Amino acid sequence: MKEKYERLKEILTEMENVVVAFSGGVDSTFLLKVAVDVLGKENVLAVTADSETYPSSELEEAKELAELIGATHLIIETSELSIPGYTENDRNRCYFCKNGLFEEIVPIMHQEGFNNVVYGLIADDMSEHRPGVRAAKEHGVRGPLQEANLFKEEIRELSKQFNLPTWEKPSFACLSSRIAYGEKITQEKLTKVEKSEAYIKALGIRQVRVRTHHDIARIEVEPKDMELVLSNHHSILENLQRFGYKYVTLDLQGYVSGSMNKALTALTKI
Repeated sequence: MKEKYERLKEILTEMENVVVAFSGGVDSTFLLKVAVDVLGKENVLAVTADSETYPSSELEEAKELAELIGATHLIIETSELSIPGYTENDRNRCYFCKNGLFEEIVPIMHQEGFNNVVYGLIADDMSEHRPGVRAAKEHGVRGPLQEANLFKEEIRELSKQFNLPTWEKPSFACLSSRIAYGEKITQEKLTKVEKSEAYIKALGIRQVRVRTHHDIARIEVEPKDMELVLSNHHSILENLQRFGYKYVTLDLQGYVSGSMNKALTALTKI
């Protein structure tokens, strides 16, 4: 792990300056921290895209983290729902998202006099369905964490050593990842997902996904939290139905990152 960290510093040093696509998650926060430490504040710009798929709570946390790290932070307004092809929600949804994001950030890189855009791609991602990687390559955007072969657990451990509060932060993905592939993405659906997950988290559950299959909510939590969900099933049912779901279920397999990808084989490849 130490060797990988040293390699990360070498990669960033070679870049000289970077614009970091910054979500406030475990990976991009660690990347931003190391970039500022290695290159200096004046050579790093964090850019956060505020959109329909990004919860307001995450935006506020990103602001706090950038301030904690001492990074210059720019927030831009974007809209995935206006990107052609995105709302159809096919297997390439993440390509459209990342392509739209980098189309916004790369011009900022040029305007601000920077030479590189980087994002929080990690070694774990290379074994998953990640259409966004193709978009990054097309725009010349690099993933230094992945280039250094750093995995999620290593990034968490290093983040802990740096006293970053995100070292134990639950994994997060955009709200659109909660909606079953092939089902159209709308603002209404994104809002009910955000409200539903916020309500369940308020019960004391840190890691939760409310997967949406039309009018069915499929709740994923870690096995240790299932008892808490069941003991609050009446209030959860009442509130999620109030938010717009007709049926509310608990997935006995528990939280699984990228669980919606299981359905990809059933879709026609584009």
